[in-house]
Amino acid sequence: MLKPVALQLYSVREAAGKDLPGTLKIVADIGYPYAELAGMHGKTPAEFKKLLDDVGLKVCSSHCAVFDPAKRAQTEDEARTMGYTHLVSGFGPDDFKTEDAIKAAADKVNAAVDCFGPKGFSISIHNHYWEFAGPNKGDLLYKLAPKACPQLDVYWIKVGGADPAKVVKRYAKRCKLLHLKDGAATMEQKHPMTAVGKGTVDIPAVIKAAEKSIVEFLIVELDDCATDMIEAVRDSYTYLTSKGLAQGKK
Repeated sequence: MLKPVALQLYSVREAAGKDLPGTLKIVADIGYPYAELAGMHGKTPAEFKKLLDDVGLKVCSSHCAVFDPAKRAQTEDEARTMGYTHLVSGFGPDDFKTEDAIKAAADKVNAAVDCFGPKGFSISIHNHYWEFAGPNKGDLLYKLAPKACPQLDVYWIKVGGADPAKVVKRYAKRCKLLHLKDGAATMEQKHPMTAVGKGTVDIPAVIKAAEKSIVEFLIVELDDCATDMIEAVRDSYTYLTSKGLAQGKK
């Protein structure tokens, strides 16, 4: 059974900043059934939900301040209002400089799991390239936070020098959300990115490596792109759905 494709709305932040309702309609018209949040452009959760409802988009997950104890009430309120259960955040390069720093990051993750887990939420850790550059620091964090789910970003895994499919397979029993992006994926050329399927990441291999009974959403995210972003978002959707790798609305 194919998993649903989603779009991380950070990808279309520039267009959304100029015309939020119009941009959400474009995303829905392309065929994306789900969106992942990364902020709400100054809207309240109720206002943003109405905009999504108006175009038929549902929220699968959100990048939010889940590891910040001071924002737990806000994080829960947003999730309840918008109707999602996947809470996601990540850590910067300084959080991986030493083993003690990684342990401190793990403590934050575990505190979030203890707080939100009993309430029915799933906590995911989004990676960048620094977790996989040199000694694999990501593995230590995932070991120290065993109840959290790695939200594996396959592009950044490759930039860091690891094999994305092998990492996905290693954490297949824990990975509920996959981030799909593409491009040159080297330390020398991290940017710009390309539409999914037009770069060097073996997208079919990473999706095949995921555990079908565990992974719930395949999320397209392009931090930037050399081509028009809306075109790249559309091309990514077309690639994933036409190749039988993900399920869309069209």
